[in-house]
Amino acid sequence: MARKKQEKKPGIDQKKLIEMITRVMAKNPRQPLNYKQIAARLHFSEKEEKRALSEALLKMKKDGLSEERNHGKYILRAVGGYITGTVDLTKFGYGFVISDEMEDDVFIAARNLNTALHGDQVKVLLYARHKGKRAEGEVTEIISRSRATFVGTIELTKQFAFLIPDNKNMPFDLFIPLAKLNGAKQGQKAVARMVEWDQRSRNPMGEIIEVLGNPGENDTEMHAILAEFGLPNRFEPEIEAAAEKIPAEITREEIAARRDFRDVPTFTIDPEDAKDFDDALSLRKLPDGNMEVGVHIADVTHYVKPGSALEKVAQERATSVYLVDRTIPMLPERISNHICSLNPFEDKLTYSAVFVLDSKATVVSEWFGRTVIRSDMRFSYAEAQKVIDTGDGEMKEQLLTLHNLAQMLRSRRFASGSFAFERLEVKFNLSEKGVPLGILFREFGTSNQLIEEFMLLANKRVAEYVGKKLKGKTFVYRIHDKPNPEKLSSFGYFIKRFGYQLDTENVKGLPAAMNKLMDDVSGKKEQNIIETLALRSMAKAVYSTDNIGHYGLAFSHYTHFTSPIRRYPDMMVHRLLSKYLEKQAPRDPDKYSKMCEYSSKMERLATDAERASIKYKQVEFMSDKIGKVFEGVISGVTEWGIYVEIIENQCEGMIAIRELQDDFFEYDEENYSIRGRQTGKVYMLGDKISVEVARADLQKRQLDYRLAETSDSDKE
Repeated sequence: MARKKQEKKPGIDQKKLIEMITRVMAKNPRQPLNYKQIAARLHFSEKEEKRALSEALLKMKKDGLSEERNHGKYILRAVGGYITGTVDLTKFGYGFVISDEMEDDVFIAARNLNTALHGDQVKVLLYARHKGKRAEGEVTEIISRSRATFVGTIELTKQFAFLIPDNKNMPFDLFIPLAKLNGAKQGQKAVARMVEWDQRSRNPMGEIIEVLGNPGENDTEMHAILAEFGLPNRFEPEIEAAAEKIPAEITREEIAARRDFRDVPTFTIDPEDAKDFDDALSLRKLPDGNMEVGVHIADVTHYVKPGSALEKVAQERATSVYLVDRTIPMLPERISNHICSLNPFEDKLTYSAVFVLDSKATVVSEWFGRTVIRSDMRFSYAEAQKVIDTGDGEMKEQLLTLHNLAQMLRSRRFASGSFAFERLEVKFNLSEKGVPLGILFREFGTSNQLIEEFMLLANKRVAEYVGKKLKGKTFVYRIHDKPNPEKLSSFGYFIKRFGYQLDTENVKGLPAAMNKLMDDVSGKKEQNIIETLALRSMAKAVYSTDNIGHYGLAFSHYTHFTSPIRRYPDMMVHRLLSKYLEKQAPRDPDKYSKMCEYSSKMERLATDAERASIKYKQVEFMSDKIGKVFEGVISGVTEWGIYVEIIENQCEGMIAIRELQDDFFEYDEENYSIRGRQTGKVYMLGDKISVEVARADLQKRQLDYRLAETSDSDKE
């Protein structure tokens, strides 16, 4: 027997009753309603309820909240009008609506959400605004739901079950009838679909659509993270079957139709654990002394045809997803790791950008088109770095020449205004079962820079070819807007406390000033926090058919051409470039704009999923270190607490303000700090403090710290 749905009853609370009547009227803004119609919509049948309703209607008329029309029919007087926007729901149950129609966010009390959830597009009735108070309103219509599925833990009783969501922005448990459990058991992780939510019910009703497994198990938790962000964890059998049908053999006719680079020295450089290789470099010296550099990219669109099942799945996924222990590829393994991957000693079909460079790394000429290559060597970054550092090893001539050219390209790029941000990347040493044994940081050396510079060159020149030489043609650009002036100003104000200056008003000179700042903070204790905040002050790069340039790179034209195995926008670029090289036009140019927007969205979700997996492993890594003391830096300050990042492993946790018991602390938003009312003690962003690990909650992916007294003996 399912739990009885709880209805909201007015009793004698006239204020709440008026809110209920307001909601009814707001759903019918142009239709006058009489007493009986309102009572029916509120499911009022008792005399006491009807009497209270009558009194409330008179009160609303008297206060100007409604007006009477046609003998006893009432219509709401919209005191603040209506807006539409997106719900930002808090873990406490109340929320805000972010709207382009309002300068500030609109506060929505929990009772006025009317089943709206985080991310939903809604219509809001604005209440009369009190002087000095935040705008407040009530959701009157849910235009569209942001999601229908939720990940969580099963709570089971004899009569019913609930799914307790993992997502902190979902403060409501899902009611699950026993008949809809789909085999889920007590305590298991599962995915539920929201079926309905009657406004009179406290909880939405759902059904289990997938059982993920037992909490704490590595596969369960990684699949839970993917499901939380609406990302797949596998390919359907029909997709795998479609991939298996694609022939791997390359015909003589196909080779004859392409430019042949198989006799040119060619290699790949990738992370040691990489399973797919989507780019390779070739080098040969020309008789005139110039260098021909080939940037060869896996020709994915040769195998994945428009309208095919593989094309549809690539379009839907839009990107590969990289969690701490696995890659969820955009295309099946047979395509990404075998047929298209530029494996050594195998003939491979590629799409290439070939440049002739002089001794100063200036582009003399360029060519774009389809090619065939045969990689002579598969380097890891560490292996290539050893050759560059020692001047000895396999393909040393090619590596050293390309290294020198890359460094010239790099210097020129920074001189032109490109930003030089290099954030630390976390890497985990995992056991066979996925348990984190240690935390490392990825090294970014000159071998990484070698690949980066030639990929940037290819992306830039392809975009310039279409954008400059073929003006007005539909194309997929990677764009990056100028920084938000307010965020930039706040950043400039913050770094002053460390003794640094930044002219945030001079947008043109900002890149050079920011790069100097990064050089100045290099190796300092405040380096990580300043680099983090600098990145936060910048806009996010996205895909668009409307080119505004790439501010961070200081490129007027930029695209993504070099990773079609793992990014759908690169596939779009390959197809469009092919059309233009063949003097043709795309059939449906409008679709590219929509796909740019969608690909940007999927990229954000993939990034969020990656961060969630890192956070989970950090919490798991710290779970056996309860009571240990570490040195940390304050990485965030909010009204509810301070966030601290441990210096040696980058694990971030929070010290709740309520844990600071020696004083009453107040939040100072302008100065990124909290201040004690009695003692005057200040905790500010960037401060170095000692913390003790208090709790490690794997369920919430949350670390809790407390302040600690330091001594040399108790530090980890």
